[in-house]
Amino acid sequence: MSATGTRTDSQVGPPGSPGRPLPRGAVMVALGAFLLTLAALLPLYVHDRIALLPAQTRFDVRMVDEDAGYLDTSTWRWVEAAELTRVTRVDGSAHGGDWSAWEVSVDTSVPDRMIDHWSRRVIVDRETGRAVNCCGEHVDGDRAVRQAGLVYSWPPGAEEGDHPFYDAEVRSAPMLEFQEWDEVAGVPVRRYSQWVEASQVPESARPVPAGLFRSGARGTVTATRWLEVSRTFWVEPVSGIVVDAHETRSETLRPQDGGGEVPLLYAELVMADNQVSAYAEQARVRSVLLRALDSWAPWALGPLGGLAVLVGLVGAWRGHRADGAPADGVRSVDADAGPADREAPARRRGRRRAREPLDPQW
Repeated sequence: MSATGTRTDSQVGPPGSPGRPLPRGAVMVALGAFLLTLAALLPLYVHDRIALLPAQTRFDVRMVDEDAGYLDTSTWRWVEAAELTRVTRVDGSAHGGDWSAWEVSVDTSVPDRMIDHWSRRVIVDRETGRAVNCCGEHVDGDRAVRQAGLVYSWPPGAEEGDHPFYDAEVRSAPMLEFQEWDEVAGVPVRRYSQWVEASQVPESARPVPAGLFRSGARGTVTATRWLEVSRTFWVEPVSGIVVDAHETRSETLRPQDGGGEVPLLYAELVMADNQVSAYAEQARVRSVLLRALDSWAPWALGPLGGLAVLVGLVGAWRGHRADGAPADGVRSVDADAGPADREAPARRRGRRRAREPLDPQW
């Protein structure tokens, strides 16, 4: 209350005013800048992270030959026309930021028994798909190995050229040679082939009947396993996924202290049809995603972002011109002012000059 009893307003300061609207075109400029930033990030960062092999993975590769031959070591007789299955199981877990630790087991079996089993641990570089010498790697318990080359998957977007591929059984990485472009289940793929010459499998020495090598011989002799392999892979190049694989294996036993050899296994293994179709679909989807991130999306978002920025700038320029010009039907302040109002500024200027001190020179 004032002294006269009149109620006064308690607000301090000037009365509030409505918020100032955004400048014309600001939203379009901001949208365009966002699209341009996204167009740069997708191929330079997002694509490279998505293209890495998964840190955690679990898959089986099942290969079959319905007309294989093998040496039955319970009777030491050769068995013909057997259905033989070779299953490679992979269980991978994250190992640091860019590596994955794969625990791999390989089982070779016929319907009534397991005829071979071995395992390995390998550290895989998720960017290159190659083995890294680290962290307890081994092949069937042999920790002195130094694995190198591709483990299974190709690096996404790899060149057509040859690649070393590690054969864990013979502890070497012969080159996989590019052969030609092909198509599997409607997916364009590259075909690679590898030839592993007859090589002794390390730590494979075992006692076997001497009669296997010399008719009528008695007792046992020490023999080692020798392996000769021809492999073919069909690889979708954008994703690096192996869509199909064939493998011809020829294994023999050779005595350490004499000549001769006996066949141990012969198989022409192919990947199961349901796995081929599943891997082909997986490769198709992943290749579309990686292509979109690397080229399609940036080429679409870049021009859209540039256009949005241009539209926003043009709108801002037009808004600035419209705000600077007087609206139609509005006269200037001097035009509406009376004679006394127009003379007031001149009187104020005169009084300011009168208060200014005179120059001493005058």
